Amino acid sequence: MAPPASRPAGPPSVEAVASQGLKAHLGAVSTLIDMRADGEGGRPRHPEKQGRPDAPSPRKPDWIRVKAPTSAGYHQTKALVRDLKLNTVCEEASCPNIGECWSVKHATFMILGGVCTRACAFCNVATGKPAPPDPDEAANVAKATAAMGLTHVVVTSVDRDDLDDGGAAQFVATIQAIRAAAPQTTIEILTPDFLRKLGAAEQVIAAKPDVFNHNLETAPRLYHAIRPGARYYQSLRLLDTVKQRDPSLFTKSGLMVGLGETKDEVLQVMDDLRVAGVDFLTVGQYLQPTKKHAGIDRFWTPEEFKSLETIAYAKGFLMVSASPLTRSSHHAGDDFNKLRAARDAGRAR
Repeated sequence: MAPPASRPAGPPSVEAVASQGLKAHLGAVSTLIDMRADGEGGRPRHPEKQGRPDAPSPRKPDWIRVKAPTSAGYHQTKALVRDLKLNTVCEEASCPNIGECWSVKHATFMILGGVCTRACAFCNVATGKPAPPDPDEAANVAKATAAMGLTHVVVTSVDRDDLDDGGAAQFVATIQAIRAAAPQTTIEILTPDFLRKLGAAEQVIAAKPDVFNHNLETAPRLYHAIRPGARYYQSLRLLDTVKQRDPSLFTKSGLMVGLGETKDEVLQVMDDLRVAGVDFLTVGQYLQPTKKHAGIDRFWTPEEFKSLETIAYAKGFLMVSASPLTRSSHHAGDDFNKLRAARDAGRAR
């Protein structure tokens, strides 16, 4: 068999950038986890995207810049994650806030492995055929939660359309393991949509996380291009089901902007989420992981994000986080405390 064709060298690793002191590179931090080989045999992270033409990658404005992750806390968090063989969405999805969050020992754990069965046009998580769920994963997430002293933990996952329950049992096991190892820690989950997985969402709801998050990601008009494996109204139905079954749970959802949506479409999504009873909305700027991913239509300004925040509060959300670098789990612990306080204040009126 002929050896695989060599590929051009990708952008520098986070560690290489930090060691060279080239903080300017971190303006493009979302490209640092590239289309590299992601396992044995040199398999690319996104085989389904290899034949696509490069999408536009405009220069990032000053307000997108972040600092290189060089702190001791960052390296301690990284070592703990490696030691327990855990995946984090911070790394796999190329989060621009990884330096900030890991420096204070905050991380979002990604269960059910590091390979997703879907191929969303915006996402840098590897796509392919996943391995069976790790039976030690839930216990290891709980160990990490206790070792890091987390008061609030966020657990997300890849999509697992190959599993009969979509991975619901692994979410339940992880929630239970964290409750046992760190009973004072509040738990936020960011789940897939459990499309065509009868009874899966109900299993997870019954495990009673403190926050149930599922991101709509974008406007329904863009789903076919941006989130082809998902269905907008299935995602809305999931969030509505959580509230209907257990009104005590906080619900949360997030949007990206910069994919070609209009402001009116963003406002309509807000209305849809409020009809579903969603408490907490996050809105952040889409950052293109590689040139093979969906192109950036435009960068929304900080002033535009502030306007979205003001409108969202007026529509009745208890908590809103809207800024260029907002991500679902960014400052999740502080935001949970504000969310709980907002609900308590509303009940007191």
